[in-house]
Amino acid sequence: MNYRFSTPIQIKMCDLDPFAHVNNGVQCNYFDYGRGQYFEKVFGEPIDWMTMDMVLVHVELDFRRPIKIHDEIVCETTIYEFGDKSLKMVQQLRCKKTNEVKTVCHCVLCGFDRETEKSIPIQERYKERITAFEEMR
Repeated sequence: MNYRFSTPIQIKMCDLDPFAHVNNGVQCNYFDYGRGQYFEKVFGEPIDWMTMDMVLVHVELDFRRPIKIHDEIVCETTIYEFGDKSLKMVQQLRCKKTNEVKTVCHCVLCGFDRETEKSIPIQERYKERITAFEEMR
């Protein structure tokens, strides 16, 4: 996968589980943060999550290696496929020092009308910006 976006992740003591690894649930927060940073970069403005018309509808995580407190982690993100009402994203948490991929996240976001609480098509302007950023063909 070609990741065109990366953001650093700060690991805190409270992120650790009793085994001194970053808790699996906390890693979901890392991916949420990376997802938000990705959209802000691609759209060129802060995201108002109270009005954003896309929602996360599926998340699948593969925990490959434990993340420890001194690992220098980045969250890498890319969107690789559009449907009419959805898009597919893959992210990974990678250690910068060793280049080792620690966790991989596959997710699906769909267009969402907050008033009717129903799915809607992904806005064309989103598709255009993402496609330009990702250099999709």
